[in-house]
Amino acid sequence: MSEGTEPIRLTDEQRLDWLRLIRSQNVGPRTFRALLNHFGGARAALEALPTLARRGGASAPQICSREQTEREIEACGKFGVTLFARGEAHYPHRLQMIDDAPPLIAIRGNAAVLAMPPVAIVGSRNASAAGVKITERLTRGLCDAGFATASGLARGIDAAAHRASIATGTVAVLAGGQDRVYPPEHADLLDDILHTGLALTEMPLGWEPRARDFPRRNRLISGLSLGVVIVEAAKRSGSLITARLALEQGREVFAVPGSPLDPRAEGTNSLIKQGATPVTEADDIVSVLRPIIGADLPTREDDTDEAEKSQAEPAPDERARVIALLSPAPVSLDDLVRLSGTSPRIVRMVLLELEIAGRIERHGGGLVSLA
Repeated sequence: MSEGTEPIRLTDEQRLDWLRLIRSQNVGPRTFRALLNHFGGARAALEALPTLARRGGASAPQICSREQTEREIEACGKFGVTLFARGEAHYPHRLQMIDDAPPLIAIRGNAAVLAMPPVAIVGSRNASAAGVKITERLTRGLCDAGFATASGLARGIDAAAHRASIATGTVAVLAGGQDRVYPPEHADLLDDILHTGLALTEMPLGWEPRARDFPRRNRLISGLSLGVVIVEAAKRSGSLITARLALEQGREVFAVPGSPLDPRAEGTNSLIKQGATPVTEADDIVSVLRPIIGADLPTREDDTDEAEKSQAEPAPDERARVIALLSPAPVSLDDLVRLSGTSPRIVRMVLLELEIAGRIERHGGGLVSLA
């Protein structure tokens, strides 16, 4: 949604259908979007799921029932959680532009903080005293300049960034459900955050975060932000995953340099060598981001037309040619179209069938591979 475009507003029935679809088996954010593009709506996509799975070579997937979604929405209301759809007014503008933006996000707290330009600040859970100190200094400087902060509520640098910006507004992005705070000892910190800021997640209530949920969370931290500041990061850390995701999303990446003798600075120093902007004070960040504020990000339009929404079934030989090209090695849609000699519409349809059947995985950059 670009500036000047009216936000959408789902009806209660549409919200139920969207929630049913994204909670159904083998439907992730990219698949959800492809289904909506192809079938024109969530209800039509739900009706098509069994057929898609059969054509993809699997039995019918588990489709979330209306009763399940009604219970989830009722539970959200009791817990003070609101579900916003991609394109609605309170859905973060920058987040909805990424390839795998969640169709629905669960928000709790003060949604007004989303109107402030956000900067993500992340780093080591095992933070040094110096790392915490520079985090607090950078955060206060950003807050004074009118920015909000976003982080993952983790121990160390994340917590320091949240605490330093509680008074002005901070966004805690959760890996689990709104009622499953991780780490548990940060429940009080989150309560403090909710007075002026908010908690955001794509996961349902009751969802206990697992290891693979944290990289998914990290894409939201970078996706909703103008840029990402890495304060301390070891050679292998989740913060470096966030930096990589930020680059893929076209966000600015900043890194605080550290001692070559400190393992916690190995990742940040490496980022600087690779082109990240080195920062020692908030003005280093503000000077880069100021020109971006107010500049509208290009809207990622749905790359379909009326022909794309045709529900024509791929011919058996077309399907076979596309499937034969797939392997555990990721391949692009363009390559599948070129090598199979079929149209983009047919290739997308075959990939939808295979994904609903649980037979392929989607990767960054539009790549797919056999599961």
